[in-house]
Amino acid sequence: MRPDRGLSGPERPTLRDIQALNRVFSEAFTDRYLRDGLAGVRVPFLNPLVWRYAMEDAGDGAMIWRDADGQIAGFNMVHLSGVEGWMGPLAVRPELQGRGLGSVMVREGMDWLRGEGATMIGLETMPRTVENIGFYSRLGLVPGPLTITLVRDVVVAGSQGEGLDDAGGSTAQIEECRLLTARLQPGVDYSRELLITRELSLGDASLVRRNGELAGFALWHSAPLAAGRPRDELRVLKLVATDLEAVHSLADGVEAAAVREQARRVAVRCQTNYRDVYRALMQRGYRVHWTDLRMTLYDAPEPAGQGIVMSNWEI
Repeated sequence: MRPDRGLSGPERPTLRDIQALNRVFSEAFTDRYLRDGLAGVRVPFLNPLVWRYAMEDAGDGAMIWRDADGQIAGFNMVHLSGVEGWMGPLAVRPELQGRGLGSVMVREGMDWLRGEGATMIGLETMPRTVENIGFYSRLGLVPGPLTITLVRDVVVAGSQGEGLDDAGGSTAQIEECRLLTARLQPGVDYSRELLITRELSLGDASLVRRNGELAGFALWHSAPLAAGRPRDELRVLKLVATDLEAVHSLADGVEAAAVREQARRVAVRCQTNYRDVYRALMQRGYRVHWTDLRMTLYDAPEPAGQGIVMSNWEI
């Protein structure tokens, strides 16, 4: 189905578009929950700093479409971390859904990622939403593992360990993180996310070493996700580790950071293909909070890689 002729795009959003993006985001996802039977759920606006992170991380992959009146009709934040590409958040205004714009937005995002050299391309959606799964499947994506959000309340913790700038400057540390990620998952690079997180004061990274060599890092945000909400959760966005021992050390580090940041809990989005990591976190006292279905293009799947490389495909 072709979208309405009155629609135009994509164009790159600016900071002036954040309020309008928030309205479309809240209305679209509130409508989605209502149609899934979750009456009474109202999705709040996102923290404007989180939108800024999403837009700066996406760069030229940040795309919006407008209606004939110049209002935002839909958006797709398309992210590229080396060869890893993913889309999110993306939404179409409820009254414009079913007219073909969603398909155009997703195809545009996939084409852009391919053109930029992405060899793995995907997104995450709610596993109970069969309409979304069918929609993305018709566009060539296939379901993979669940991404399960695990949370743990924290009260006291041990030593926080190393953060960025704690060992001679963040530039050298970020380069160490890049090299470790590339060794475990060739072509993947989270340097930009680390830099933007620091620049916007959204969070930090926890690093662990073994015999002086970097054995893992976890990039996390502690700034509130929703606008006007208190700082109550530290969210791990990327976790890279050589082995399970390093994962435990990273968990110690982020839990200690949560105490320092006065966040009451830690959230880790764990892909279930990492069975040992999932079991280890459950044994540490984490509990299941939310589930998402990870989907990738049939000809652009996630490779097996080495070690542990968990990447959150949501902001």
